[in-house]
Amino acid sequence: MRLFGAKEMGQDQTKQQIEKGLQLYQSNQTEKALKVWMRVLEKTTDPAGRFRVLGCLITAHSEMGRYKDMLKFAVVQIDTARELEDPDYLMESYLNLARSNEKLCEFQKTISYCKTCLNMQGTTVSLQLNGQVSLSMGNAFLGLSIFQKALECFEKALRYAHNNDDKMLECRVCCSLGSFYTQIKDYEKALFFPCKAAELVNDYGKGWSLKYRAMSQYHMAVAYRKLGHLADAMECCEESMKIALQHGDRPLQALCLLCFADIHRSRADIQTAFPRYDSSMSIMTEIGNRLGQIQVLLGVAKCWVIQKELDKALEGIEKAQELAEGLGNKLGLLKLHCLCEGIYRTKGQQRELRDHVVKFHECVEEMELYCGMCGESIGEKNNQLQALPCSHFFHLKCLQTNGTRGCPNCRRSSMKPGFV
Repeated sequence: MRLFGAKEMGQDQTKQQIEKGLQLYQSNQTEKALKVWMRVLEKTTDPAGRFRVLGCLITAHSEMGRYKDMLKFAVVQIDTARELEDPDYLMESYLNLARSNEKLCEFQKTISYCKTCLNMQGTTVSLQLNGQVSLSMGNAFLGLSIFQKALECFEKALRYAHNNDDKMLECRVCCSLGSFYTQIKDYEKALFFPCKAAELVNDYGKGWSLKYRAMSQYHMAVAYRKLGHLADAMECCEESMKIALQHGDRPLQALCLLCFADIHRSRADIQTAFPRYDSSMSIMTEIGNRLGQIQVLLGVAKCWVIQKELDKALEGIEKAQELAEGLGNKLGLLKLHCLCEGIYRTKGQQRELRDHVVKFHECVEEMELYCGMCGESIGEKNNQLQALPCSHFFHLKCLQTNGTRGCPNCRRSSMKPGFV
């Protein structure tokens, strides 16, 4: 009888200590919270308690940008889930493994772990996780510049969010859609979705972490800058940075520094832009955000072009190209080829120029970055786009002019040899 009581006490103590850690974490005493949780991890005999404390450690390390530690805890959590022999626990731990890989820009692994999650037959709990799995998978496809599949996943995640009335998930999906439309240059939608996220935070976010507000403000800042509204961009970015600094959110600090640098570059204030790119790069390198590093190197290269230091620009481009190839980030490669095209045209080096023109068009073709109706490329300049239910997207004006009797892209791919 006493043994049973001791075990119960172990469970209760575990719960109390996890709660204590959460209170510390929410009041920004992160290091103290981590100490409490690590002690629970060492001492608890309760596998469900261990699973929960690992979840807390995974979230905390994710927000601090300690992605390699996040991955370590995710692997331990999978072992704990197997010990518990519960499909819901197992699905949650695979989702955490997918997310850790997403943060480390290991996009193929992310997709593969997400597929594992979706194939698991859990209970209603895991059905609620499906939305988060779809979001993570969409982010990974976006990292690989596979736009149609990314959009498909984001729309699926949005449906799950609406069906489960999950406003937090909806907010996160809206931020990812902001990023999606920024990349394919529909800047009106790139602004609309983070504004929608900010609205959700205002209407429902009383008890939410401030990171949701910070995230929506950051994505609004990026869209405002692209639209040339630099004062609005600066205001949103400052708001986001303030929260990121208060919370020790290193990943967001790095993104805000990059956005600040881009704003200064847009104002042709190169001397102010450079140190901000440097600070952003040093955090991006420390946390392992290679996608962010590509963005920084691109921004710096554009600064060198403005200053007519073309060889310095090419040095940065070479580093960025290596990273983009390593990640499989095709849009990054396309932007680099486009930049090189301009540089070699200025230098009058015809052979190199031709080489990059060819590679640029190969990237456009591979990413299907052209409108299936007018044949013009998408993502070269700001254009209003519209997706069909199959997630192929076209110029809005082409759809309005021609109407739609099914998707021309789907029709074409079904007529390829072997499908006839």
